[in-house]
Amino acid sequence: MAQTPPAPQSKKDPTMDDVTVGDAAVSDIHTARLPSVDASIYPRGGLDVLSREEVMRLRDASAGGMHELLRRCALAVLTTGSTADDPRAAREMYPDFDIHVLQQDRGLRLELVGAPGMAFVDGRIITGVAELLFAVVRDLVYTSVELAPDYANELGTSAGITDAVFRLLRNARVLHPSQPNLVVCWGGHSINRDEYNFSKATGYELGLRNLDICTGCGPGAMKGPMKGATIGHAKQRRLQTRYIGITEPGIIAAESPNPIVNHLVIMPDIEKRLESFVRMGHGFVVFPGGVGTCEEILYLLGILLREENAHLPFPLVFAGPTSAAPYFQQIDQFLRLTLGEAATARYRIVTGDCAEVARQIARGIRDVREYRLANKDSFYFNWSLDIPLPFQQPFVPTHEAMAALDLHHGRKPSDLAADLRRAFSGIVAGNVKEEGIQRVEQYGPYQIHGDPDMMQALDALLRAFVAQRRMKIAGDYKPCYQIVA
Repeated sequence: MAQTPPAPQSKKDPTMDDVTVGDAAVSDIHTARLPSVDASIYPRGGLDVLSREEVMRLRDASAGGMHELLRRCALAVLTTGSTADDPRAAREMYPDFDIHVLQQDRGLRLELVGAPGMAFVDGRIITGVAELLFAVVRDLVYTSVELAPDYANELGTSAGITDAVFRLLRNARVLHPSQPNLVVCWGGHSINRDEYNFSKATGYELGLRNLDICTGCGPGAMKGPMKGATIGHAKQRRLQTRYIGITEPGIIAAESPNPIVNHLVIMPDIEKRLESFVRMGHGFVVFPGGVGTCEEILYLLGILLREENAHLPFPLVFAGPTSAAPYFQQIDQFLRLTLGEAATARYRIVTGDCAEVARQIARGIRDVREYRLANKDSFYFNWSLDIPLPFQQPFVPTHEAMAALDLHHGRKPSDLAADLRRAFSGIVAGNVKEEGIQRVEQYGPYQIHGDPDMMQALDALLRAFVAQRRMKIAGDYKPCYQIVA
């Protein structure tokens, strides 16, 4: 029996902060087109030493280059702060936007045509937006080198993929050999006001404990912890702070970076993005979210359930306001049914007490520090964590691949987690990634098959996400999947 959840009525996004820009409310900025701007900007730092070949990689759209990808990612960061989650919305609002990479004797120049006016103040690009734009160019150039055909054999091995992830992060200058203090915060882009405020209050408590924040860089639960941490850091008079946003090309077009991100990293695909989180992070907090958050949970638990990783300290807390207790209860029941009781030993659930969340994470990070000192592992990159190849290989969510997922009991928990993660990844693609949206429009919803009890639990979980408006920020949600028991 194929089951498709009903679509709820739309309502105003509850995660928007009550601030204004000029005479316009922030929520109004993204419903009315702002003036466009033509501008020339000059990157500073590593981008002024690009080779001619690297510049050509960016300029050469006709020969399979990256111009269209650069254009999409650049437009996303130029609309930083947008809460829309439709990858085509910004392009429709600024159809004439283009970006050109020019080589000069003194370095690189970016020419912006028809750029969103919201990225400029009195004719000058906002500094933070410019930094994120430079990060886009930097990462796309370096990725074209690291993932070139010359590296095909290396990228077919687990160790080779991990080395590529390390090099991409090192080139982005986010690997700091300092004391462990990086907290990865996962959670939904579409959450309610109570959950957003809790994520912000938790970020404040983490900031008071001198902990830096890493998220998926978008709105909602990815913005809240960063915003709260800015106040905590300010009270502690910390000047060198890190608010790291890690994304990938298919996501950034739908989820523009939030304005607090000061280190943006664009990984080439979702699998390398996930590996970046777990290699860099010292503690993990999961706030309420939707299918993307479940994908992250299953990825991490699938790795931690492997015997090779059983001894590793890995602080993981599921956290939210008291009202989120039923949400986490349903997540917990789903994990017990699919991955077994062993999975529940790897996380703690804390609701209604953001200070306790921060205390547990701080204690866990101290354990991480002691373990890595004893085992001579680096603080900035978790080399000891064993990540098997099935968790690293890119999954392309075609209809055939989604229908072929092996979602049945009797498999090793880590293997089942890998396929469950792919199922949620496909739904994410159908919800917010342009390629996935186009597949669903052309061929209809994805069909997901498996054992009846597992499919019933999955269907109940997804129906709850739809009812709680965790799938999309605005508009009626049309499901991109069918559960087949």
